[in-house]
Amino acid sequence: MTRLTKRRQSDSQVVQRLWNAIEVIRNQKQIANFDRITKFMSRLHSMHPKDANRQLSLAVKDGLIVETLTVGCKGSKAGIEQEGYWLPGDEIDWEVENHDWYCMECHMAGEVLTCDSCFRVYHPKCLPDEVRPQDSSSHWQCQICKSMKKKNTGKQAMRSYLGYIVSRMKERATELGKKGKESKHPMYRRLVHTPMDVTTIQEKVSENKYKSFEEFKADAQLLLHNTILFYGAESDQAEVARALFKDTCHELAELQLCKNCFYLSNARPENWFCYPCVPNHELVWARMKGFGFWPAKVMQRSGNQVDVRFFGHHHQRAWIPSENIQDINVNVHQLAVKRSLGWKKACDELQLHQRFVHEGRFWKSRAEDRIEEEAESSISSTSNEQQKSTQEPKNKKSRRSQHSEAKDEEPEPEIEAVSSSQEIPTVPPQPEKLSVATQTKKSSASSPRMLHRGTQTNNDIPCQNMCHEKYTKIFNDFKERMKAEHKRETERVVREALEKLRSEMEEEKRQAVSKTVVNMQAEMDRKYKQVKEKCKEEFMEEIKKLASQHKQFISQTKKKQWCYNCEEEAMYHCCWNTSYCSIKCQQEHWHAEHKRTCRRKR
Repeated sequence: MTRLTKRRQSDSQVVQRLWNAIEVIRNQKQIANFDRITKFMSRLHSMHPKDANRQLSLAVKDGLIVETLTVGCKGSKAGIEQEGYWLPGDEIDWEVENHDWYCMECHMAGEVLTCDSCFRVYHPKCLPDEVRPQDSSSHWQCQICKSMKKKNTGKQAMRSYLGYIVSRMKERATELGKKGKESKHPMYRRLVHTPMDVTTIQEKVSENKYKSFEEFKADAQLLLHNTILFYGAESDQAEVARALFKDTCHELAELQLCKNCFYLSNARPENWFCYPCVPNHELVWARMKGFGFWPAKVMQRSGNQVDVRFFGHHHQRAWIPSENIQDINVNVHQLAVKRSLGWKKACDELQLHQRFVHEGRFWKSRAEDRIEEEAESSISSTSNEQQKSTQEPKNKKSRRSQHSEAKDEEPEPEIEAVSSSQEIPTVPPQPEKLSVATQTKKSSASSPRMLHRGTQTNNDIPCQNMCHEKYTKIFNDFKERMKAEHKRETERVVREALEKLRSEMEEEKRQAVSKTVVNMQAEMDRKYKQVKEKCKEEFMEEIKKLASQHKQFISQTKKKQWCYNCEEEAMYHCCWNTSYCSIKCQQEHWHAEHKRTCRRKR
């Protein structure tokens, strides 16, 4: 029965901060009482004491913090009972619950709806109107459980498809899973109901446990849910998990758009873009802004926009307006394209794709035919070897006793003709030979038809020898074809492995170079700051030194007397503000003007 239940009320991030406060206070050999916890929360997390008190009370109600009465053993409160708080340990019974405590969408506590088929819970406001239950008395399933009932494809194909997605998830999720281990973090399971990491997803893919793509997407969403609960919504790990879930949804959308394109774009066999899909993609001439028309496949349409993937070396994707799309049958001369080397290669690839479509060459059908052919050839060769090994000793024994009878009863060419594959042409034999070849050797030796064959030995020996040579040659040719095909397949696998290894080495080289560049840039910045600070200090010292010298020079200048006429240093005093450096300057200034203003007593 669906009804609202209040699973938890406290915030997961605040609970972890309270755990940290209690652990720090306990490590200092002190009682983790209310005052110490509120001071710690106010000092480190700027939380008001009222908010800390409310969250502490909610955490105690949820069973995430244990409240006890503790007697002080030192200080001014020795022997006085105090309220102390502890972390819930293993000695406290922790019942396994059937449902999560936090909403799968917003990752917060409160009144939630519980799914009748899984552990997930949701706030009613977090659900769309079409998914929200209308009747509180009816059973309710979440959207994930409803979508999981749809089976998308076979197990082996799904394992192959999801294997590519999970490998990219593992490359991007190196920072996740380091802190989510129960052994290292015993409080992890107090917040996370159902653990999930990329390694677990990879194991489930390898063991073919996924029945639908929605189930795989649900595990990726659960990984995001757990990461936000344990690390926080604003943490770096949460950003990585969001990007990982977004990329996973994009990959699944591409997979459901066209499984064949998704597989071939990841497997990358030779001429992978030329193999047609079922149904075939529409072929068009598409033009991006700033470029000419280019051959492309139409992946999907949305309103006035067309999602295309271009032929050529890079096989790029782009959304193109429908007015920039032309049918593939339009004459190339009308498009006025620039026939560059890349455009010619793209057109060659387009022609190869059209030839594959005309011949009906599909990648999946080729793989299935090869598997069936290998299975039939292995069964045929096994049956031939077993029959030859059981017949050779008897033929040798009969050859030693009766030479003529051994030649009559030699059934090897007929047995090989019956057990050969469909590619070997058969010669229409006599009815007696057909009935004898389908029997075992023991019964054929005692049957009257076999005795009747012995009377026709002289006529049948050349025919048997010719058939033996013919079928031996056919089997040798078939064996050579199988060896050649195996060699080509081995070379293709080795080539793909080398390309993958080369790309990985290039990526590692690029990462190493970028890391080295970053380190060198950081070192250069550090050296630059040091040199700048040193130059600044030397400059300030020089400024101080020059200012001191200037001040001293001004002081010395003020203490001297100067010639009124030529402004040189004076040595002859005339009156209160007039001095001269020489008698010549005194006479010149005296006759010019000073004799009228001089205040010296005569």
